[in-house]
Amino acid sequence: MKYDFTSILERRGQDALALDALGTGSMAPAAPEEGFDPIPMWVADMNFPVLPTIQEHIIARTQQPHFGYFSPRDEYFSSIIRWHEQRNGVAGLKPEHIGYENGVLGGLISTLNAFMAPGDAVLVHTPTYIGFTKSITNAGFRMELSPLKLDEQGVWRMDFDDMERRLAEQRIHAAVFCSPHNPCGRVWERWEIERAMELFAKYDCVVVSDEIWSDIILPGHTHTPTQSVSDDARARTVALYAPSKTFNLAGLVGSYHIIYNDYLRDRVTAQASKCHYNDMNVLSMHALIGAYQPEGYEWVDELCRVLGQNVDWACRSIAEHFDGVTCAHPEGTYMLFVDCTEWCARHGRSIDWVEQQAWRVGVDVQDGRMFHGPCHLRMNLALPLARVQEAFERLSTYVFNA
Repeated sequence: MKYDFTSILERRGQDALALDALGTGSMAPAAPEEGFDPIPMWVADMNFPVLPTIQEHIIARTQQPHFGYFSPRDEYFSSIIRWHEQRNGVAGLKPEHIGYENGVLGGLISTLNAFMAPGDAVLVHTPTYIGFTKSITNAGFRMELSPLKLDEQGVWRMDFDDMERRLAEQRIHAAVFCSPHNPCGRVWERWEIERAMELFAKYDCVVVSDEIWSDIILPGHTHTPTQSVSDDARARTVALYAPSKTFNLAGLVGSYHIIYNDYLRDRVTAQASKCHYNDMNVLSMHALIGAYQPEGYEWVDELCRVLGQNVDWACRSIAEHFDGVTCAHPEGTYMLFVDCTEWCARHGRSIDWVEQQAWRVGVDVQDGRMFHGPCHLRMNLALPLARVQEAFERLSTYVFNA
């Protein structure tokens, strides 16, 4: 491969939450026992060197001795437009449809604030990204959870009957759609998105489509932008994107929305402007431009192949060596959502015990209960394969086959 996905980065003491927060409490795993180095598999960022053109663009900008107020460059918008045209086949995207967001969750709350009142219900699928849980409830809204179901082939599916019942009974007029889905890793097929959007149209829902993972699609699957499935979907959807997951830029902060409907966009941008904090950072802008260079297209293609290999290896290892532990094979993202229910029942252990034993030996997985998985782990596989294999060796030796 042209780019480096095998070097083991030393990120400790380098402003990396995934490592520097260990043992500090809150949501962070406990620090490992002496003799075990930490393998970061909880925070959803990557352990690969960044695309060189990102650094080049940031460095070039820092060499200019001024950092005053600024407006986004035309190149910022043209880079986004070209990216979506070439990666997702999007047509008709214009600069006026694109707006900066300090984060996907900020865009979500701006949208809900524009069209809802505190106490109103929002339809969300479960398992659910913890960021949705925290931001929606902190803003005074109520989540109405519609469970995803595993079919006979072990594929996560939406329960359309359950969705419709909740939309009707609770008189819900806003929905969060996660595509690809976090933490389950589903890359929705076009017909699934069409059917969901038909329900949202029937009950007149504003839809916030979180597509931050849309570039990380594993081999054999294709992302379908929610706004592309119908004219109605295009008009009622606030789609949220960022280069942060794709290129490991979360620390720079910088998401964006795509909103085609003028009225919808006016209301969302009005809400976002009221806090006076939703402003772009000049280095974030140049990072995006550096990411969306021709080299970025090639880098992402290589990344997805590497992640596909990691996911295939991990799922195969779980099936072959961790009896009683299961996971649906992700189709996108670099996260595994691992179900330990049967293993815990057989061995008389709790998910707390599993987590503590994993953390003790430096396998820093995340508690799946935060994502509404009652006996689950969420596991980040965006590491060199050698580190993934080391983590699974420790899980076998000290946890599941101890």
